[in-house]
Amino acid sequence: MIRRLVALSACLLPTLAQADERPVARPELVTVVPQTAPAALTAATLSTSNRPVLRPGAPALTATAGSPELSAWLDGFRGRALAQGISAETFTTAMRNVTYLPDVIRRDRNQSEFTKTIWDYLNTAVSDLRVRNGRAALARHSEVFDAVEARYGVEREIVAAVWGLESSYGTFRGSVPVLSALATLAADGRRGAFFEGQLVAALQIIQSGDISSDAMTGSWAGAMGHTQFIPTSYLDYAQDLTGDGRRDIWSNDPSDALASTANYLAQFGWQTGQPWGVEVQLPDGFDYALASERIKKTPAEWTALGIRRADGGPLPEAGPAAIRVPAGHEGAAFATFANFEVIERYNTADAYVIGVGHLADRLAGGPAIQSGWPEQDRALTFDERVEMQRRLAAKGFDPQKFDGRIGPLTLQAIRGYQASEGLVADGYASPRLLSRLQW
Repeated sequence: MIRRLVALSACLLPTLAQADERPVARPELVTVVPQTAPAALTAATLSTSNRPVLRPGAPALTATAGSPELSAWLDGFRGRALAQGISAETFTTAMRNVTYLPDVIRRDRNQSEFTKTIWDYLNTAVSDLRVRNGRAALARHSEVFDAVEARYGVEREIVAAVWGLESSYGTFRGSVPVLSALATLAADGRRGAFFEGQLVAALQIIQSGDISSDAMTGSWAGAMGHTQFIPTSYLDYAQDLTGDGRRDIWSNDPSDALASTANYLAQFGWQTGQPWGVEVQLPDGFDYALASERIKKTPAEWTALGIRRADGGPLPEAGPAAIRVPAGHEGAAFATFANFEVIERYNTADAYVIGVGHLADRLAGGPAIQSGWPEQDRALTFDERVEMQRRLAAKGFDPQKFDGRIGPLTLQAIRGYQASEGLVADGYASPRLLSRLQW
């Protein structure tokens, strides 16, 4: 995962690769993307999150012998690749079997249609089976995790949680030919520059000798290995923990992939020994305008406002925290700290970050989330989110964009409308709220 394709679209949600269930798309009242691509993108390519969210475990893609558009694009791409240091021999050998993959385009076009509530997502992300399998993986690879913790300062449970969500502890690493997938997406043109950059990076990996073109497989958007790195993230952060001279994230041995993930998190500022967040109790009459990633207060300041841990204890002294209510006042609330934002570098969706953090807590012996969820609700579809934005604007609460993304401006508009109607102004974009807007 490392700087994955998360920035491809701000709506990309995490999908889960799992042994007990098929890959699940990423929730929160945001769009879910089954099988997104991971990996870090360069700052010039992505401004916020650089990691594709490709999840493995999907059925094999159907390839055609080729397409005139792909052939024409490859003719032009050759010169651009060679100008960036790819040798003619590497290009010819690696690209000789590249084919057009129509299913890749279909999945790319349909990402916004996959939605899931955060509680449904977490039920899969942190299922009892995933917790059991994670504890078994920690025990099985204890020496690897010892080395990773010692070298990078990232707790084993966090690294294992990313591994669990990305490939179900290596069970679903993806079998799509990465070069064909990236060439198909680059030739398509919708995000051509991004995917062409990933394809050049993939060729650089092959040219370095870390893997052959035939063995470079992954997810439909180019994410690879146990923890689903996109090629640029691999170049920037992949590690050779085994010392064999190759940064091998693809093989059955997860050592290099786990070290690479820990290095990625460490490079983005992971604070050893500090929590990602904790579930909290909010007091009666809490001002939900304060529940925002943009508003941070010290634990003492939140305590003075009546906020406690879910178990009644004090908030941890872990620096400034934000309060998040991903399902509004009827769902669980969390105080999140700096490490939350580090995990966001892997995937920007709150549901994914909470999933990683909560799974890590469970692997360490922590309890399940204590609060309930508004389970009578379903996730809004993309079209419904756009409709909500348009209806909010028509009522004088303009979110400024009709893009189907429930971002800060839309949250502000929802809260304004809720307050005008005498509702709890928690910013929760629910089907019930849409129905009220349709009156």
